[in-house]
Amino acid sequence: MPESNNKLRIRLHLHGTDMSVMVFQNEEEDYRKAAKIINDTVNTYYKVLGDRGKSDEEILYAALLDITVRLCKESRRNDTAPYSDILSRLTSEIEDALKK
Repeated sequence: MPESNNKLRIRLHLHGTDMSVMVFQNEEEDYRKAAKIINDTVNTYYKVLGDRGKSDEEILYAALLDITVRLCKESRRNDTAPYSDILSRLTSEIEDALKK
């Protein structure tokens, strides 16, 4: 649960659309950064794909895919499961050795 229960209503501009959202006060900066990433990515794809006659929907999906791939890569980079597995095995081996 977020550290602060104080919620704010903020307005975000997402590629031609103003959006009002309720966020926890300590998460406001993350939402604003996310909106900037979305706008920057969509604008980049409009520059590249708009000249090729792609529809707005195709451009938005390309931007969505780009952002999601970045998220997946970052999640994989921060995955601690392999370390947890190693620690569990080592702990088990140490406990077995101590029992003997």
